[in-house]
Amino acid sequence: MTAQSGRNLLLKVHNAQTDQFDTVGGLRARAIGLAQELVNVTHGESEGRWRELIGDAGLRHGKISGSGLFRDAASDARVRGLFFDGAVSTWQVVIPDFGTIEGPFLVTALDYAGRHDDAITFEMMLESAGALTFEATA
Repeated sequence: MTAQSGRNLLLKVHNAQTDQFDTVGGLRARAIGLAQELVNVTHGESEGRWRELIGDAGLRHGKISGSGLFRDAASDARVRGLFFDGAVSTWQVVIPDFGTIEGPFLVTALDYAGRHDDAITFEMMLESAGALTFEATA
């Protein structure tokens, strides 16, 4: 895989009125985490005292955190509204030349920052609120 430009990573939220995904911003710095909790079933007679786990039994979750610029004032208002309403919405994270993660997320953190001589930036955290899918770029 060749190096990819990080500036092309897009954050999109579902628009129920158009049944499309609207780009709300580009992320300059980001972290995407997918995890599965362990279910440990180790007992006194486990071979060699090695840990034993049950596969596909733990809870899965994802989180996306990043900072960047909102596309416009409407995008800012949309994300801010989702945060203050505590609303779960379907999001897409488009990772260029790699794929798209899609699913329900809750905005769990939203921070704003700005310098007097630069644009206002945001930092946000999305936590999964249901099943996520991944579609690889063809």
